[in-house]
Amino acid sequence: MKYVLVTGGVVSGLGKGVTASSIGVLLKACGLRVTSIKIDPYLNTDAGTMSPFEHGEVFVLDDGGEVDLDLGNYERFLDIKLTRDNNITTGKIYQHVIAKERKGDYLGKTVQVVPHITDAIQEWIERVAAIPVDGKEGPADICVIEIGGTIGDIESAPFIEALGQFSYRVGTGNFCLVHVSLVPVLNVVGEQKTKPTQHSVRGLRGLGLIPDILACRSTKALEENVKEKLAQFCHVPLESIFTLYDVPNIWHIPLLLKDQKAHLAISKVLNLASIVKEPSLEEWTSRAELCDNLHVPVRIAVVGKYTGLSDAYLSILKALLHASVACRKKLVVDWVPACDLEKETEKENPNAYKAAWKLLKGVDGVLVPGGFGDRGVEGKILAAKYARENKTPFLGICLGMQVAVIEFARSVLSLHDANSTEFKPETKHPCIVFMPEGSRTHMGGTMRLGSRKSIFTVKDSKSAKLYGNKSFVDERHRHRYEVNPDMVERLEKAGLSFAAKDETGKRMEIVELPNHPFFIGAQFHPEYKSRPGKASPLFLGLIAASCGELDTVMNPASVHQHLISNGPKSVFVNGTSKKAPNGMADVRYNNGFCNGLHTR
Repeated sequence: MKYVLVTGGVVSGLGKGVTASSIGVLLKACGLRVTSIKIDPYLNTDAGTMSPFEHGEVFVLDDGGEVDLDLGNYERFLDIKLTRDNNITTGKIYQHVIAKERKGDYLGKTVQVVPHITDAIQEWIERVAAIPVDGKEGPADICVIEIGGTIGDIESAPFIEALGQFSYRVGTGNFCLVHVSLVPVLNVVGEQKTKPTQHSVRGLRGLGLIPDILACRSTKALEENVKEKLAQFCHVPLESIFTLYDVPNIWHIPLLLKDQKAHLAISKVLNLASIVKEPSLEEWTSRAELCDNLHVPVRIAVVGKYTGLSDAYLSILKALLHASVACRKKLVVDWVPACDLEKETEKENPNAYKAAWKLLKGVDGVLVPGGFGDRGVEGKILAAKYARENKTPFLGICLGMQVAVIEFARSVLSLHDANSTEFKPETKHPCIVFMPEGSRTHMGGTMRLGSRKSIFTVKDSKSAKLYGNKSFVDERHRHRYEVNPDMVERLEKAGLSFAAKDETGKRMEIVELPNHPFFIGAQFHPEYKSRPGKASPLFLGLIAASCGELDTVMNPASVHQHLISNGPKSVFVNGTSKKAPNGMADVRYNNGFCNGLHTR
């Protein structure tokens, strides 16, 4: 097993995740099998209980692991299926070591950070790196490891020490360190400055890690004299210094690395030069070019409570991009704060109220994503009502499906008190109820999580057709509440169709309005399995319906046969395009790259 470690310096948010993923793509294109590990130094056991405002969305894996959003990036780039153990946290490591101490596994030794914590980290890496993630038997050839945060952070010290030991443990030729750093340009001077990177590398070397490769983030390509200066002061060969400058979309990053021969530099460090072939990246080239040349817009409103932070809905945004490009359309996202649609806002902030409704009424399709808590729920219900009454294509995910059911009960069944017991425990008409197997005392890891079967019960439904008329699908879940089984019959008689249910037949998975052009709610999260070359069927349906092309994609032979791409040239936010100070797009992934969202 060979290991590539990706670290970051100077500032956070430089793009370590995209860099690590792009390195994986490059090595995979060379004929190697690749797996990935993300190290997050926080004390949380996992990302499940963290607010989206803290670390963006919580990404859910097949095995139910609630992990950092970077693992979603790895899965999308490399088309792999990771496990919860591919996300290492300080909490997991300490929990593991303390459990061993309680069992007496250390035979009376004083348990310390060195060697017990550092050994546990190394053993965890070796164990997880050997787990196949690409559907093939046997371990991968290379494991790409990303460590979160910035060199010098106090919380990452045990991991840095462990990885320093690990580099000696696996030996020369089996470990390559790629350090991602910033080369800023001061507007006053207009000169690329190397000092921040020099200091970052000095700090890294002082901690026992010596970089083999420098990946320098900058607004423009590094000048040759700047690279020479970095080579001299950072003790890194000139041919191992690469520039990752701002690009129209992130699908250019693997191509950027290939053009600079990064695969040769990495294979030289890992003694793979004799077996590595020239990377084949025709698909990525086509994808990047397609992303740059989309012009016909499709406008989608995302009605949520975290609309001020696009990372909170990262997989949603990516799935919309996959689907829009599959339909050859330029995605226009209107972020609509759910609270601003509510009557209270009309009184307190009439301008925000008018702006939100103007956005909602000007879109081609509406998407209501998942969420927790009662803030903005009434606004989401109003968005579902607007889409239902005005025949606007609608997709509700998790809570988005639940609010669609509540709205239907209120408007069609005239149950004006209809609600979820999550928001109004005393409601007389509980459309949404707490699942009996859930925990009311513990939050972490107690939801219905991971990949589960949804069995189609209405064979001629739009959702069944979009999924290629399969009898069932496996999709990833993350919820505590469900549609009340006692109300299903009444809702169905009124015209609501539950197109898919779980294996027991008692838990509703997909809801549709048959007499609507496209009105679908899913209890699961289809966005987690969307890929650049394989758009999620439900997202594809939403985009196609919003473009008036639903009949085309409901043909089973055509659903998954669209050109691969991850995003259009431009994504406008609220109908406007703003130039960021560093030339990047205003819709941003937390990595500093443009993420396929290039504004004109």
